[in-house]
Amino acid sequence: MKKFEFKVLKKSKFARLGLIQTHRGNIQTPAFMPVGTQATVKACTIDDIKKTGSQIILSNTYHLMIRPGVKRIEDAGGLHEFMNCDLPILTDSGGFQVMSLSKLNKIDKEKGAIFNSHIDGKKFYLSPEESIRIQLGLNSDIVMVMDECPKKTNDYQIIDKSMNLSLYWAERSKKAFGNNPHKALFGIVQGGLFKDLRQKSLKGLLKIGFDGYALGGLAVGETQDEMFTVLDDIKEHLPDDKPHYLMGVGTPNDILGAVKRGVDMFDCVLPTRSGRTGLAFTWQGRVNIKNNKYQNDNTPLDPECKNLNLNKYSKNYLNHLFNTNEILGSMLLTLHNINFYQELMKAIRKNIQNDTFDAFHDKYIDKL
Repeated sequence: MKKFEFKVLKKSKFARLGLIQTHRGNIQTPAFMPVGTQATVKACTIDDIKKTGSQIILSNTYHLMIRPGVKRIEDAGGLHEFMNCDLPILTDSGGFQVMSLSKLNKIDKEKGAIFNSHIDGKKFYLSPEESIRIQLGLNSDIVMVMDECPKKTNDYQIIDKSMNLSLYWAERSKKAFGNNPHKALFGIVQGGLFKDLRQKSLKGLLKIGFDGYALGGLAVGETQDEMFTVLDDIKEHLPDDKPHYLMGVGTPNDILGAVKRGVDMFDCVLPTRSGRTGLAFTWQGRVNIKNNKYQNDNTPLDPECKNLNLNKYSKNYLNHLFNTNEILGSMLLTLHNINFYQELMKAIRKNIQNDTFDAFHDKYIDKL
């Protein structure tokens, strides 16, 4: 089996063209991972996801732990067999959902997160060791350390305490991960909006040693400028020979700005969630297909769309589907959005290769 490896093929200032090698296939970076929270990318089949050019998907430890449970997936042969997916899969640690979904939760330094399920109130314990055990049980290809993802706050002491706890849990996660050369374990840089805490977190993670480094604790309500400032503060300190992953981000212009600052990997529910609610991302900008002005518009959704023959459906027809609550509308727009994101990533990679990324960035940063 092929070991997990990463190499940078080309740089354009901080923007990087790279290649992640896994035993399930290669991933060209910068890359966007569609989110398959509960072992499915909502409203899409895996075959359709692959046709968009998606090279890897993300699934969620928290949700799969609660339903259907890791044993059921293990008994099916692992997550890939369970959901009939031969793409590499990254699983997050569950830390973000503990923060965002659980009304009743307690953080204990030694026991981890103690919380009640948002489904039925059942109590769960999610320690660093348990998070890693679950992810290995799912047979994830890229495993994330257990971290605490605090809500946005300007309270330095709260963020400092949380960051140090995440470092402690990262060390325990590394030990629990053990020797798995065909899988990867990523550390997660925390520290909120504070430059010194972000750099202290990264320094601690580098000392432990990971296969990749993620930036967590963003996409929690900060402005785009605040997010870009965090990336600017840390971009020169991230290791050149490891992938950089910005968790839970984002809009197309978020991605453009983050690539410019050295990020290689992204995930976000935005393209699928927006597709289900009638918002399309196109090269001409965003389109709210429910708007009445599209009722007699027989032009394609995005004339520049080059894949899957999605332009055979007019804005007029898509508007009709959404205004009559037909499931097909959500399916088509979700697939369109994932396809657009992958076309964007492909264009980003091409422009880094051609040394034209800055011009491409400037052309689209305020348009998308």
